[in-house]
Amino acid sequence: MEIWPAIDLRHGKPVRLKQGDYDRQTVFGDDPVEFAKRWQDAGAKRLHLVDLDAARGDDPQPNREAAKRIVQATGLPCQLGGGVRDEATIELLLSVGLARLVVGSQALKQPEWFASMCDRYPGKLAAGIDARDGMVATDGWLETSTTPAIELAQDLRERTSNIAAIIYTDIARDGMMSGPNFAGLAEMASATDIPLVASGGVTTLEDVRQLVEMKMPAAIIGRSLYDGAMKLEDVVEIASDH
Repeated sequence: MEIWPAIDLRHGKPVRLKQGDYDRQTVFGDDPVEFAKRWQDAGAKRLHLVDLDAARGDDPQPNREAAKRIVQATGLPCQLGGGVRDEATIELLLSVGLARLVVGSQALKQPEWFASMCDRYPGKLAAGIDARDGMVATDGWLETSTTPAIELAQDLRERTSNIAAIIYTDIARDGMMSGPNFAGLAEMASATDIPLVASGGVTTLEDVRQLVEMKMPAAIIGRSLYDGAMKLEDVVEIASDH
């Protein structure tokens, strides 16, 4: 199982939010490159970056600079999500060396456009499907749609075979240290053949073992690494991601 340590960026600094709430944020220092190098030293083979400012329409420039510095400093494949809503942004972000991008709201609102972008940039775009009670949430989790997450995944798969992955987040679990929604993940995994990335709530080594047993292709891990609830070395060992 691939392990993607998460670095959430706001105003160019590494932070974590609880359940995507911008008023419940913890800042973890000034320089996200330090965290990137720390995860690399602990065995990370790839990194998951989130532009929290772009996700809700604020100035993305400081975070884009930070992402570029992380790519240059580590040489690791990095994926970035947040505010990827048009082709100009896709081109710009891929040009700074990001390995792949996560498209969230636009995959729901403009599935035809998203499928065409997947075909134009094969293997470079992942669909970020964030769910609240099984329904897709959009716009930095501020809105909940009436579309079931599984239906969206199946619809996208019918439109294109070039989606890199589905990154599936259960918002109720994100940053809450309460464990993933294993039932929801299993349901999503069986719904399509797109590689699934578990995101949100992976808190204990037992959680990691259970995901490995489920044959989950990949997992994104955030807060539990920052809080010291798990050591990345142990996670990488269990996932056999060397």
